[in-house]
Amino acid sequence: MAQSKGDPEAGAQKAYQCMGCHGVPEYTNAYPTYNVPKVGGQQYQYLVSALKAYRSGKRAHPTMQSQAKSLSDEDIRDIAAFFAQEGS
Repeated sequence: MAQSKGDPEAGAQKAYQCMGCHGVPEYTNAYPTYNVPKVGGQQYQYLVSALKAYRSGKRAHPTMQSQAKSLSDEDIRDIAAFFAQEGS
C-alpha cells in the first residue's frame, strides 16, 4: 500500500508552531546560538526523514525532538508536503 504524500493545506495548519522559527528569515535563536534553517522548498522525503529521525531520537536536537514527539506519521507527511511546496 502506497503512502500518501501528505496534504499541504492540512500541513499549513499543523505547521503553525513550526513557523515561529522556520518562518522567520535569517532567524537565530538566543542560546546556544545557531541559525535556524529555512525549510520552505526543501525536498519532501528529506523533511519526512528528518522529522521521523527527530521523533525517534536518532537525530539530536532537544527542541526538534520535543516538537516531533507529538507528531503522527500523517502529521509529518502533511507538514512535509506544506514545506516542500513552500518557496519561502
